[in-house]
Amino acid sequence: MADDREILREVWEGRIPVCFTLASDEVTSDQPDPFFLLISRQTYITLVTDKVQKHFKKFTEVTEDDEMWFDYEGQPLKWHYPVGVLFDLYAHGIVLPWNITVHFKNFPEEDILHCGSKEVIEAHYMSCLKEADVLKHKSHVISNMQKKDHKQLWTGLQNDKFDQFWATNRRLMERISDEPFKHVPFKIYQPHTMYIQKLFRPVTDQAEPLLLKHLLEEAGPDSFRNAVGAKPKILIQGIESPLDTPVQWLSEHLSHPDNFLHICLVPATPANHEL
Repeated sequence: MADDREILREVWEGRIPVCFTLASDEVTSDQPDPFFLLISRQTYITLVTDKVQKHFKKFTEVTEDDEMWFDYEGQPLKWHYPVGVLFDLYAHGIVLPWNITVHFKNFPEEDILHCGSKEVIEAHYMSCLKEADVLKHKSHVISNMQKKDHKQLWTGLQNDKFDQFWATNRRLMERISDEPFKHVPFKIYQPHTMYIQKLFRPVTDQAEPLLLKHLLEEAGPDSFRNAVGAKPKILIQGIESPLDTPVQWLSEHLSHPDNFLHICLVPATPANHEL
């Protein structure tokens, strides 16, 4: 992998200012003040909102069975998507901060997975990481790591420590014998629908690099490939990505900590202006 450490650090340090408010129909005492956080794009929302829960619990009636969840403009937010993906899908182009509503009641069982503890988040993260290495290296790298390496990846993400995380993650992002990845781990998202995931090699049979436009032509939704007029914006890590970017480079530099390239296709409407 190219030693573009400054690019990796810039991506890691992406932040979103968020204003949390308690759902009005769940307030049982005085109206609580909003709670503001500057949240990493790389993390999961349930990993960084303990203080949010503590702040609002005293203003509502919460039982032992109640579980905190979030929505944006009525859209329940899937905690197992990285925060940056959620923002790009549903709030790209808004005037910041991102206003998120906090709930403790009426958990939307059909829309969101339960998240009873940080161990659930860790299990999901490690599962994604292992799947990504199966695609890239046929699992050769992660299977040769020790448990302490897995823990270093998780604690680096959990504690927002770039150096701690990349000291181990660089091994997962390196090419074996200078060969490109076997396949690129990616997911293509559109608002209000299931993501797309397919096998995609980053080079041709003649070892020519394939570009983002090739990936979208092969794996993108029909609505994107057959779009008439303005096509959706293509966002990776909140960046509008050029179609002529090599997919191998994108995978090495713009993947999330789960080692997947998360590609968001969002409507190119006036609301999606650049901030």
